[in-house]
Amino acid sequence: MKALPPLLVFSHLRWGFVHQRPQHLLTRLARHWRVIYVEEPVRVAPGAERLEERQVGDAVTLLVPHTSVEAGGFHDDQLPALQAQLADWLQVEQISEALVWLYTPMALPLVKLVRPRLLIYDCMDELSAFLAAPRQLRQRETALLRSADLVFTGGPSLYEAKRHLHPRVSCVPSAVDATHFARGGSPEAKDAAQALQRHLPYPRLGFFGVIDERLDIVLLTQLADARPDWQLVMVGPVVKIDPAALPRRANVHWLGMQDYQVLPALLRDWDLCLLPFALNEATRFISPTKTLEYLAAGKPVVSTAIRDVSVLYGEAVHVAGGGKDFVQACAAELSRGADQQRHHRAKAAALVAANSWDRSAAKIVATIEQALGGRVLDIDAGDLQAAISVGAE
Repeated sequence: MKALPPLLVFSHLRWGFVHQRPQHLLTRLARHWRVIYVEEPVRVAPGAERLEERQVGDAVTLLVPHTSVEAGGFHDDQLPALQAQLADWLQVEQISEALVWLYTPMALPLVKLVRPRLLIYDCMDELSAFLAAPRQLRQRETALLRSADLVFTGGPSLYEAKRHLHPRVSCVPSAVDATHFARGGSPEAKDAAQALQRHLPYPRLGFFGVIDERLDIVLLTQLADARPDWQLVMVGPVVKIDPAALPRRANVHWLGMQDYQVLPALLRDWDLCLLPFALNEATRFISPTKTLEYLAAGKPVVSTAIRDVSVLYGEAVHVAGGGKDFVQACAAELSRGADQQRHHRAKAAALVAANSWDRSAAKIVATIEQALGGRVLDIDAGDLQAAISVGAE
């Protein structure tokens, strides 16, 4: 069988940042392709420019450009430096052809560094709605949608927004590594979690994820003030917003970014999980990965009215309004009896079982196979066809 071209990925997300969709999908796709993951550049002093390379998995090569260009991200001003660094590396590696996978339309000009067997856009967020989004992003996404061979979306809201803009859009919602979250963490992770929250009384209401403009700070403050006996445990990095704007209360605990391995152990000692998102342009299309992770741990979940949460997980998540309604929803979940808890766990388990990252990756592999015009991987044809039908909205 002819050697497969690598999967060349350009992403706005750091591989070592919050463990989310790119890491879950690409580590699974790396079972079939060599994955080369190119991050946004890091700024360095003139003379210190370089392309950092390291392995982050059995078949995942991480490339981090270091440039002296002031503009951040895949800005136009960065392109000459990025093209030079990457072209040299690709030449040394004798890579002239690849499956090219974009997480950000801003990297579109870099596609020409290779002959793309396929151009794939994994649209996991509406990036143009985020705080400080590049002004060229909408225009570049329009160009990407014209030239892409395949488009995947991270949830039904994004699917509805993009499906009329491209003939081959597939909805591949966020999924879950159920085993990771159900087992409660390793002994080392449990020790780390204990050190972080052993001093906190119960009940504990927790959130993990990126803390940015999508978080409803007003709602969180109202929740903390309404029930000072509840401990709000907030885990994750603060990005793009002023940490001073976050509520500082005796019962609100900001634990910062924690390793993915520690999250199940933290979650294990929470009584309730929160999705306290604001309803704004930045959250209009989100499909939070953490929803299924909470459910995999068997925890009750209260969310604001995020559309994808309601559509995908509404039978197992308590979707509430803001302010007093959100507080009442939390109180109702915390007061559930044993029979209600068993019923909730059964519904949650069914959702978790139907939404694994392995199934999502299988659907993507099958769709790529189909787009390439036939089987190029040593995978059973029946399994591939079954995978295509999974979630084929």
